[in-house]
Amino acid sequence: MQSSFLYGANIPANGIRQHYLRFGGKDGERAGRDAVIIVPGITSPAVTWGFVGERFGQQFDTYVLDVRGRGLSSASETLDYSLDAQAADVIALAEALGLERYAVVGHSMGGRIGARAANQQPRGLTRLVMVDPPVSGPGRRAYPSKLPWYVDSMRLAREGCSAEQMRAFCPTWTEQQLQLRAEWLHTCDERAVIASFEGFHTDDFHADLPALKLPVMLMQASRGDVILPEDVQELQGLLPQLVVSRVEDAGHMIPWDNEAGFYAAFGDFLGASL
Repeated sequence: MQSSFLYGANIPANGIRQHYLRFGGKDGERAGRDAVIIVPGITSPAVTWGFVGERFGQQFDTYVLDVRGRGLSSASETLDYSLDAQAADVIALAEALGLERYAVVGHSMGGRIGARAANQQPRGLTRLVMVDPPVSGPGRRAYPSKLPWYVDSMRLAREGCSAEQMRAFCPTWTEQQLQLRAEWLHTCDERAVIASFEGFHTDDFHADLPALKLPVMLMQASRGDVILPEDVQELQGLLPQLVVSRVEDAGHMIPWDNEAGFYAAFGDFLGASL
């Protein structure tokens, strides 16, 4: 299959440098379909989602974002790493790119960013997919992953490490997946990651949902305890139009565990099957 990758680029938006990878473009059968912005999770630079961008680019004009403090986007000791700032980044990116209609597909932290952005009802945002988003928050159970897991792996990456050394943190990943993480994890700013992790427990994700007017999909991993059955029921109560899909034989990093199942779970929610 011919690669759908077009280029990587930087663009000023919301007062920072935002880096993204673009796949697919607007030619051929993609014409007339909404663009897709993919927002990765807490320690996933855009390049680590490149294989997903390749597949999306076969059907959609696709942009994979480096969230602020990750990859090649802006990072500094004075930068605001709050959920509100991250959500404003996505809205500003779409405006700067001139996207008239677009969907957001957010994984984990990216799902919460997408929900906060959608809560602002920005012009052009048509659909939201939240892929296994943390449902932790004030007065709720803690996010199952622990902060030292992130901090220790980032420190190892900053020192320089092999794929085999990274396996201690991601034992089920393939050699190629581990190699890419070992190469790029050092670009995740520790301050950004700590702020986002703390936000998992202080930001009220559930409060964003009742105001959403657009079609929303929740994609749940069959393994792990990020989203439990009772969480799905609560989210459906808050958002009656919520479409729920479940990917079997997959943990939180769904496309890493079951890539085919991940694509199939979208159905035609985005306007075309993957």
